[in-house]
Amino acid sequence: GGKEIRAIDVATGADRLVTRGVQLGRVPFISERPLAFSPDGSHLAFLDVGERGFLNAYVVPLAGGTPQQVSFLANAFGGTIAWSNDGRSLFFDNAQRTEDGQVIRVDLVPRAPTFREARFESLFPSDSAQPRGARTAPRDGAASSTPAASTSPAPSTVRVELEGLRRRATSLPLNLSAGGVYLSPDGKTLALVGSAAGQNQIWTWPIDDDATEQPQLRQVTSTPGGKGNLRWSPDSKEIWYLSGGRVQVIGVENRQVRSVAVTAELDTDFRGEATEVFREIWSWTRDNFYDPEMHGVAWDSVRTRFMPVVAAARNPDELRRALGLMIGELNASHSGVGGPASQPPSSGRIGLTFERAAYEREGRLRVTGVLPSGPAAIAGGIAIGDVLLAVDGTVIGQGTNLDSLLAFTAGKRVLLRVASQGRGDGRDVAVQPISNGAEKNLMYRAWVDERRAYVNRISNGTLGYVHMIDMGAGSLEQLYIDLDAENHGKQGVVIDIRNNNGGFVNAYALDVFSRRSYLTMERRGGVQVPARLQLGQRAFEKPTVLVTNQHSLSDAEDFTEGYRALGLGQVVGEPTSGWIIYTSNVTLFEGTTLRVPFIRIRDAEGKDMELFPRPVDVRVDRPMGEAYSGRDSQLDAAVKALQERLARGR
Repeated sequence: GGKEIRAIDVATGADRLVTRGVQLGRVPFISERPLAFSPDGSHLAFLDVGERGFLNAYVVPLAGGTPQQVSFLANAFGGTIAWSNDGRSLFFDNAQRTEDGQVIRVDLVPRAPTFREARFESLFPSDSAQPRGARTAPRDGAASSTPAASTSPAPSTVRVELEGLRRRATSLPLNLSAGGVYLSPDGKTLALVGSAAGQNQIWTWPIDDDATEQPQLRQVTSTPGGKGNLRWSPDSKEIWYLSGGRVQVIGVENRQVRSVAVTAELDTDFRGEATEVFREIWSWTRDNFYDPEMHGVAWDSVRTRFMPVVAAARNPDELRRALGLMIGELNASHSGVGGPASQPPSSGRIGLTFERAAYEREGRLRVTGVLPSGPAAIAGGIAIGDVLLAVDGTVIGQGTNLDSLLAFTAGKRVLLRVASQGRGDGRDVAVQPISNGAEKNLMYRAWVDERRAYVNRISNGTLGYVHMIDMGAGSLEQLYIDLDAENHGKQGVVIDIRNNNGGFVNAYALDVFSRRSYLTMERRGGVQVPARLQLGQRAFEKPTVLVTNQHSLSDAEDFTEGYRALGLGQVVGEPTSGWIIYTSNVTLFEGTTLRVPFIRIRDAEGKDMELFPRPVDVRVDRPMGEAYSGRDSQLDAAVKALQERLARGR
């Protein structure tokens, strides 16, 4: 249940309690390496959730006892921990979401300096019986004498010196977002997975206290794709890791990569496989679902009821359909069962829309829209009313599938034959199609520009507009861009989170709108400006109004609740979806994915938010088909509410 650490003797099977009351995590969502043994085998270090949900390091004797907290950080994310070979220091990764991950070093005892004189004297041992080249400990006893053939000093008896412990926690100066720490067998190097410039790579950091040079971060890999499950070779010269489902090995010094050929033949018994998948999904949901009362559902009876349904499944798709129905009994958001992702054929997009009636009637692709910044717009020479005659020489007629003609063309040169108003032989226009995702993003940005112009028009130029499509880090950065000088020059701004499917940055976005001025700054001969903005902090210090609809969900609902709780303004539109819960995914052995909500979300009054939509102050339901009329009644109401607020002077 993730509440105890126990030890078992593999020879006798004897089981004993090490400590209880811990929160290391629950199977299968436990982190990769949440605990580490001390080099002398006497203690265990682990990461545990403590006060206010902060994740910190603890040390406990393996014989059992009360854990001793050895770090006191106000951070909530991390997952791996390592113990130095001399037993004197711990290393673990630590972060807050959307902030760069850190590697923290905690010295359990103070580090004594190693003097140059001691290093010099170690070259000339005074004891003739000592092997030539052996290292002599510094006079202050900071290190013990070790034969030259040994790769690391003998482990010291673990002890924790409490005085000054808080001051001995330091962040390694990595200047990248680190996640995961892996200590080399010789104890001299940390390997870590770090993110820089949007790429995950493996890096190393020296931790040899006897080194004469300043430590430097060193990039080991330079390949695309994720990396994980790092393991050092016994001689500390290579790192083994998984990338894209393949086992890779890289030399730490020469950076030469080789793949390990792993092949296996597997005969599966689908009935046995289905039974095991059913058992895991049912039990993991039972053990991890955020509500121990399972939303009032008798989970044991659900197991009994669905067991014959699963047994009747004839293939993986039918199995997952049955499992999805079983999870659906809980009536909870952010939950479900899925299968391995499939990759559909990729069709290039050219940024044009066509008249449906003309195609169905005559087989003619008459242009009705040219997407701003799309391939056709960039190429030029194509206007509304033109007719697309051919693609790379293939004539378009009734029944022609344009997606097939543009299959696998993203990023390549494609020649379009276009005729103005459908007259004449036409002209050739070379375009470079983009992916479906890239086109969707351009369509979204065009939609935002239209809404912004709409608000500007109906407010007579007094109000600005921003929209967040989700609550991810990218959308937060886009919010910073969209709150541009023009929006800052308005009297107020309409914040639109309709159709926002959630994420995790609501608190950061709310900060932008909740911060208030307390100082101003003025250059000589310049203008008086808010100090926050002049010093570089994101803040919009003017009145706002929020627009939501039934498709605003998850973290968008957290944003809505925070917006109301902080008294930032009115909420206009439709109540949100009531999908407010924290979830995690796990992939089973045969590819099925299970999504389980495991953290309850409550409002400031202590009331559950899951299944309870966030209400609105001004209810506006858009009529069916209104979007085709060019009118947006929810934005109309939002502008009216904000203008009334401005008229009241608050």
